[in-house]
Amino acid sequence: MDRPDERSDARERALYLLYEAHSKGIAPADTIDLQVVEPDELTQELVRGVDAHLDAIDTRIAAKAKGWTLTRMPVLDLSVMRLAAFELLERPHVPTAVVLNEAVELAKRYSTDDSGRFVNGVLAAIAADARPAG
Repeated sequence: MDRPDERSDARERALYLLYEAHSKGIAPADTIDLQVVEPDELTQELVRGVDAHLDAIDTRIAAKAKGWTLTRMPVLDLSVMRLAAFELLERPHVPTAVVLNEAVELAKRYSTDDSGRFVNGVLAAIAADARPAG
């Protein structure tokens, strides 16, 4: 039996917290303080990172999501893209393929039938700018 990947689990927990923050209209980092059990270190790093860079992340997402405004996007898609964009922009040691694959899987699992393709397209465009090959 495969052992669960702690980093994948942390990304999933971070997604829950980002979704919670959006639903409650609070800053993502504030959701950490509301937890009964303190989230693990990576989950906290991801959520706090998204919070610290939210404006820049949203600007990039909006620029690459042709024909979509942030307010029109499914909240889960937006939360997944915020999480992955943070990793693409601020965690260069994480391979681009890992970031994109994990984001697409989260979108497919928790959002709409078309979310995987949409999230992949937007994030691939962000990755092309943030991590040019060469």
